[in-house]
Amino acid sequence: MADLIKTADGKTDGPPAVPAEPQGPPERSVRVVILALMIAMLLAMLDNLIVGTAMPTIVGDLGGLEHLSWVVTSYTLATAASTPIWGKLGDMYGRKGIFLTSIVIFLIGSVLSGMAQDMGQLIGFRAVQGLGAGGLMVGVMAIIGDLVPPRERGKYQGMMAGVMAVAMIGGPLVGGTLTDHLGWRWSFYINLPLGAVALVMITTVLHLPARERTARKVDYLGAALLTVGITAIVLVTTWGGSEYAWDSAVIMELIAIGVAALAGFLFVETRAAEPIIPLHIFRNRNFTLMSVVGFMAGFVMFGAVLFLPLYQQSVQGASATNSGLLLLPMLLAMMLVSLVAGRVTTSTGRYKVFPIVGSILMVAGLFLLAQMDTGTTRLTSGVYMAVLGAGMGFLMQITMLVAQNSVEMKDMGVASSSTTLFRTLGSSFGVAIMGALFTGRVQDEMAARGGGAATAHSAQLDAAGLAQLPARAREAYEFAVSSGTHIAFLVAAGAGLIAIAASLFVKEVPLRGAGPEAKAAPPVAEV
Repeated sequence: MADLIKTADGKTDGPPAVPAEPQGPPERSVRVVILALMIAMLLAMLDNLIVGTAMPTIVGDLGGLEHLSWVVTSYTLATAASTPIWGKLGDMYGRKGIFLTSIVIFLIGSVLSGMAQDMGQLIGFRAVQGLGAGGLMVGVMAIIGDLVPPRERGKYQGMMAGVMAVAMIGGPLVGGTLTDHLGWRWSFYINLPLGAVALVMITTVLHLPARERTARKVDYLGAALLTVGITAIVLVTTWGGSEYAWDSAVIMELIAIGVAALAGFLFVETRAAEPIIPLHIFRNRNFTLMSVVGFMAGFVMFGAVLFLPLYQQSVQGASATNSGLLLLPMLLAMMLVSLVAGRVTTSTGRYKVFPIVGSILMVAGLFLLAQMDTGTTRLTSGVYMAVLGAGMGFLMQITMLVAQNSVEMKDMGVASSSTTLFRTLGSSFGVAIMGALFTGRVQDEMAARGGGAATAHSAQLDAAGLAQLPARAREAYEFAVSSGTHIAFLVAAGAGLIAIAASLFVKEVPLRGAGPEAKAAPPVAEV
């Protein structure tokens, strides 16, 4: 039997035929390494959630309210732009050293951010922090891809989903506690002990297979063009509809710059000796489809995390702290389902059903959430969130697993970084599009029901501002928020339909294993 079957157009549906992967390290050693990697992953996930809680205090101390959004934007931009570069550097020069470097840069940015004396310094130091964060998630995923064969990787999915749940629930709580008792600077300094533990553990226990070292030329032009393109996209999604109108000159110019830079990037990548993102990985059907599914999962996930707490606070009367805890049904369902899906994948080697079922549940959950109104109880919304969480649990790690199984080992880093990048870009588009629709609907409803100049900026009301409104205006606002939530989640459900369509075309290529059976049965793609 041939190692690989190609389709009529020369494209492959399975990973290229490569030598069987060596037997991995003992499972106990792998678990220790995974623990260290999860600490690093927690660093990246916690940061924005902790800092977001501290932002009002930071502005009160440093001033610069007009530059507030840049504290988050600079971090996000640096993270997104550096993600594919970290992945490629890991492939070229070795995963461990590059990963440790990203942790060190993240910690340096954390220290400098905690020492900032004005808003300009904080924005710059947050960019340094984001530069390191770009390598954290990619490094974790790529190292797991090196250490654990895809067939065995499902065992650790529940752990990764658990870290995400801990970050989303614990981030605001930790941020508020640190700010209230130790000061806002500790929102950054808290990264140091966690980062130190991760550094020590990874340095001492992580041992990856030696790589062949050859002289390679870094694709600087491709990296620059990709950075410009990603920066323009993120700025469009961040500024559009908030800082600038969607049809303003600034947004149009950014779109033009982004399109031109990405077109130039694609041209350069076809000729580069060591492209930042080798375009041949997109010839694999499964990899491309998982990129689409990952984009849509990011679109939905971060939009839900943004708008559900806002609905719970504005309509259901939850406090800021409780609204985070009320996300537990979604996060617990996501963690449990991810764990079960991982175990089943490990025991059977089959996975195609999971992205299909996950996408269907995701759309069903979003449609149910779109039905919430001013009379929806917390129990009912909790059940709806659990349906969405179950769908996300099937998708969040399976997309990475299938993507990594679709490429050669030498491209593990760029596969991990590309999948992460698409999910990040999906979250940017999700927040921008859902946010624009939500804000527009809230303002329209308030104009129709609430009236008056006092409600002109009602889409940005916080709990304190809401309490000061007259009873009639408050009722109008509650209706407006539920109406805005309705349209936002309906749009997200529409995006989820694309994920369903993409999942249906996934081909179940056998997951690579370890040991003699891997040698006897190399991956074979169906025609």
